[in-house]
Amino acid sequence: MTVSYRQPGVVLTDRQFTVPLDHDDPAGETIRLYGREVVASDKARQDLPWLVYLQGGPGFGANRFVGRPAWLGRALKEYRVLLLDQRGTGHSTPANRQTLPLRGGPAEQADYLARFRADSIVRDCEAIRPQVTDGAPWTVLGQSFGGFCTVTYLSTAPEGLTAAVLTGGLPSLHAHADDVYRAAYPRIERKVTAHYARYPQDVERARRIADHLLQHEVVLPGGYRLTVEAFQSLGILLGGSEGSHRLHFLLEQAFVRTPRGLELSDAFQEEVQGLLSYAGHPLYALVHEAIYGQDGRPTAWSAERVRGEFPQFDAAKALTGDGPLLFTGESVHPWMFDCDPALRPLRETAELLAARSDWQPLYDPARLAANEVPVAAAVYHDDMYVDTAHSLETARAVRGLRTWVTDEFEHDGVRAGGPRVLDRLLALTRDEV
Repeated sequence: MTVSYRQPGVVLTDRQFTVPLDHDDPAGETIRLYGREVVASDKARQDLPWLVYLQGGPGFGANRFVGRPAWLGRALKEYRVLLLDQRGTGHSTPANRQTLPLRGGPAEQADYLARFRADSIVRDCEAIRPQVTDGAPWTVLGQSFGGFCTVTYLSTAPEGLTAAVLTGGLPSLHAHADDVYRAAYPRIERKVTAHYARYPQDVERARRIADHLLQHEVVLPGGYRLTVEAFQSLGILLGGSEGSHRLHFLLEQAFVRTPRGLELSDAFQEEVQGLLSYAGHPLYALVHEAIYGQDGRPTAWSAERVRGEFPQFDAAKALTGDGPLLFTGESVHPWMFDCDPALRPLRETAELLAARSDWQPLYDPARLAANEVPVAAAVYHDDMYVDTAHSLETARAVRGLRTWVTDEFEHDGVRAGGPRVLDRLLALTRDEV
């Protein structure tokens, strides 16, 4: 059953689908997928082409828009849009500490989650496309990890696509997770350096907070254990267009004077809890490194191992001198499964995924080299989350792919730049630029 309702300027329809958990076993267990159809109110009765949106992540459901903000307004000028909750996210048979025990123990949970990568997401799209479009191909817009999925789509089912648009989501076709993080830590350091250049007062503020955490055990209101490594991971904010400012405003309210002396303020702790908790998107932590697995090697907590090659990120060492504390960025570490109550029950499951080595290839370089689907990608000049050099190498490997390399936006350019970013990329797929 479908249900339609209205918001300002749009008609929304809830769509439910059933797909195999394992597409190689179509008669086996099934899971539920959810998508929200969006169409402009004045075009609701028109026969429009479809655009499916694949959210970044992994582990996040599609945007919950109100009306026609960001890129959606531009898309609705010519498309019906399907905002798809990828498997395990949003309303699509969610996978989290509450639901995963239904699978059994950690081994069964890890086997289940191994089917939640880009290859399965693309096969989900192809399974539901005939129900949505009556079999016609559609355009895909992939943001970040959604762009990774789009490259898999071009590798395995290009016949399902009219065009492909990627924003901050061109992955390396070959890099192991270790290569990804060796490229990432220097980028993160550049972002931190730029933040301190903008807000030099934050150097001392960050050092004071780190020193406090090294000397005190701090448990946030929701039960999150705030270690210095967890505090450093707030650097994930620095990859967004407003992230440096958000981090600055957070740091400036860190301490409050109490009868017991200076303590971390309730306001600071509450905001940090919301920023660090994986309660709303646990798949991000569980399968984040697995999205790079495809060469027969385990990821083996890659970000944690590679961090040891960059001693400047060691907080205790930084505080012995007078240098700045370095924040970290988009990476998942084993200690997160100790600190975060939303992840603690899943620690053994995460260990099994980190040790897994039977990942199948996600990309087909030969097929991409013969690509015939119009493709355009926004590549952000110094993207903190996706390495620019890796993206451009892949762009050269996909026949006909056109890039828009820009330093006007950060990784969230499709949100910050909205209609202008999507308009530019659609024009590139049509040779209008």
